[in-house]
Amino acid sequence: MSKHTWIKKWAPLAQLVVGMALAGSALAAPLKIGVVPGVFADSVGVAAAEAKKKGLDIEVVEFTDWATPNVALDAGDIDLNYFQNSNYLANVVRERGFRFVSVQPGILSFLGLYSLKHKSLADIPNGGKVAIASDPINIGRGLRLLEHAGVIKLRPGVGLLSELKDIAENPKNLSFVEVEGPQLARTTPDVDLAQGYPYFILASKAFDASSGLDYTSYEDDSWAIQFVAREDKAHDPRIAEFLAIYKESPEVRQAIDQFYQHDHKLYRLTWLKD
Repeated sequence: MSKHTWIKKWAPLAQLVVGMALAGSALAAPLKIGVVPGVFADSVGVAAAEAKKKGLDIEVVEFTDWATPNVALDAGDIDLNYFQNSNYLANVVRERGFRFVSVQPGILSFLGLYSLKHKSLADIPNGGKVAIASDPINIGRGLRLLEHAGVIKLRPGVGLLSELKDIAENPKNLSFVEVEGPQLARTTPDVDLAQGYPYFILASKAFDASSGLDYTSYEDDSWAIQFVAREDKAHDPRIAEFLAIYKESPEVRQAIDQFYQHDHKLYRLTWLKD
């Protein structure tokens, strides 16, 4: 058999073997999941330990801000992230052009209004200072909570992306300071009232997360934190396997409940329907 004939006959098989080896290598690589500290990191960590027992290797990557997890996902540095609700996701996709999809809703962590200086919303003084999140979706979310609590009124029909300029009535002449969401817990002692995220408050141990003066317990599942993947990676079987473990694990549910100190006014699990 000539060398040319051998190459012609066996090259396709060699390519198949190489392709299978590369595929096997990809499947053997850990599934990288980006999270923010607190309940999302903790619950994913519990599910990761269970997944490892079933032969699925998970690498949990923690981020301390709300921008980097999407940049890392877009770059392919991680395979999945778990820190944003679907409204935040829709806005960042619109603004940045990311080709992302939600593959599963997770924990709905309610937003709260907190004060370390006053015992009730009625005690907030005229001219008081209020801290709210700085990103468009969470500014709107915080302003709607303030309206729900009777502190301000917004212009009719402003939608999810309401801004400070949309405040129609501010009877106490409150002033507002915009702070990046993860830093609001640290800012709360310096203001009269602050928008607050129980999962950051609990993680930082800054103060009692159950001491909120009002909560967004009225919100629908669109505000739940989503597991998000790139469109071209959304059908990765490793993702489906991990998400099944996360949803079905009693240990994951127990870890979440313990994190929230068994206080169900702070959260809801969207995949469990009453």
